Amino acid sequence: MKMDRAVVRCVPWETKLTISFVLDGSHKHMLRDQTEELGKALARIAKNLIKGQGKAKKSKKNKGTPTEPPETAAAVKLYYNGDFVAEDATNSDAWQDGAVLHVGTSKYAVERNPPTLITAELPASVLAGFPVCPKLEVEFGHLNDCLFKWFKTNRATEGDERDEGEDGWIEVGKGQVFIPSNMDIGCKLKLTCKPGDGKRFGMDRELVTMGTVEAGPGTCTFDNRHMYTNKMTDDSTIRVVSYNILADVYAQTDLSKTVLYPYCAPYALELDYRQSLIKKELAGYNADIICLQEVDKNVFSDSLCPALDAFGFDGVFRIKEKQHEGLATYYRRSKLKLLSQHDIMLSEALLSDPTHEELLEKVNSCPVLKEKVVQRSTTLQVSVLQHQHDPAKTVFVANTHLYWHPKGGNVRLIQMSVALKHLQHVISQTHPDASLLFSGDFNSTPSSGVFQLLSQGVLPSTHPDWGSSGPEELLPMDASHPFQLSSACGEPAYTNYVGGFHGCLDYIFMEPRALQVNQIIPLPTHQEVTSCQALPSVSHPSDHIALVCDLLWKPGHI
Repeated sequence: MKMDRAVVRCVPWETKLTISFVLDGSHKHMLRDQTEELGKALARIAKNLIKGQGKAKKSKKNKGTPTEPPETAAAVKLYYNGDFVAEDATNSDAWQDGAVLHVGTSKYAVERNPPTLITAELPASVLAGFPVCPKLEVEFGHLNDCLFKWFKTNRATEGDERDEGEDGWIEVGKGQVFIPSNMDIGCKLKLTCKPGDGKRFGMDRELVTMGTVEAGPGTCTFDNRHMYTNKMTDDSTIRVVSYNILADVYAQTDLSKTVLYPYCAPYALELDYRQSLIKKELAGYNADIICLQEVDKNVFSDSLCPALDAFGFDGVFRIKEKQHEGLATYYRRSKLKLLSQHDIMLSEALLSDPTHEELLEKVNSCPVLKEKVVQRSTTLQVSVLQHQHDPAKTVFVANTHLYWHPKGGNVRLIQMSVALKHLQHVISQTHPDASLLFSGDFNSTPSSGVFQLLSQGVLPSTHPDWGSSGPEELLPMDASHPFQLSSACGEPAYTNYVGGFHGCLDYIFMEPRALQVNQIIPLPTHQEVTSCQALPSVSHPSDHIALVCDLLWKPGHI
């Protein structure tokens, strides 16, 4: 006969342990000191049993049902390998996996630290044709060892008791992620998850969507692009994505809805809707490295990480100080591992890092410009990634989002100078033979000083961007860096397309000495981009377009 479970959670870094089981139909959750003697915990269980029986008899008496005479306390004992566990043993020693708890005639199989789902949530918005990625967190286990089953029902009316019965649900899939079809529109979805650790399973959890599956937007701007990325790359190649995904803190403002994106349907600016599109788009690129800008802090932890984890990615996040959004870099864990991080806030590094002493001295000579630079919270995210099976394939992945103002070319040049100097320093000090990938939203067109500095390695003091904000902020200087960099995706006509502007602002720069372009994934056609006037739209979740390219390791790195 199968015994009920008594689940014990006991970890060395906490002073308490918990004991959870069902007693007389009531869920018990006991919190006890790990150093307490077992006898006291067993006495408490016996007391709970008597209390429960007393309540039941009182209820019968109130209903006029004859009551039985009071019972003596049931024997409560713990056994391990058939032997009685001494009551002077400490709780931490006594409650072992495989022990058996006897409560009167009932027996409970003790499970110590079994795999347990401590977070389990389904997204609020579910669209046909788009992946449903639950937010899951497992303690004492791993998601790869969990068992998942998805169900649907057409009887989705709230309060309909038939929804609760197993006969009302039809199994439609297995696996951590489920993609509903048009046949599922109007149905609720249910997920059952059995957490595991490769050897055993914990208690099932059941989740049901709040609403029903809704129709998707039809063809999206990235659908045709996925035709070029339907397979993962082999070990000779890395596929890189750079994408400003439009932070929710900017998409939901009155300015965005009425001035910046008045052509976009309001529901298409909602976070859940845009996240459904973004997750499908990113998953379909089958990338190895993904650099994202304008990532809301909660979007990183609650939406992107659960989804991209299911698709094989680990990620790191760097928030902008004073703001609620930042930078995220994801990497495919089967191919790459994270060695170290070297993130900085550019203005802070300029002021405090001796590496930038010479540049700071020049900036100090123009207080108005210095103040503007120092006020910016622009961040540089630097992640050192190494191939899982070939240490020679080590790459510094730099990711940033430079100052946005159209007249801020001089500020962006100083920010980029700090970034390049920082990269030069950390590469020479840590992995001098590693190559550099530098991607992001640079808010700079191909005619800008930033683009010229990156692509040519030098920038003269005569470049007009040094005076982009007028004579009082003019600070001409020669700038240079030692890297030989090339724009992997060239100079597209635009990577940002909104009602009042379109231009190329986003780039993936690489070092041709180590990598060569194998494939540039074509951008959406102009017709696709402008089908709803501009971006974002019901078929495109951001005002930017993702850059995607395949880079081949050159001989000596393959």
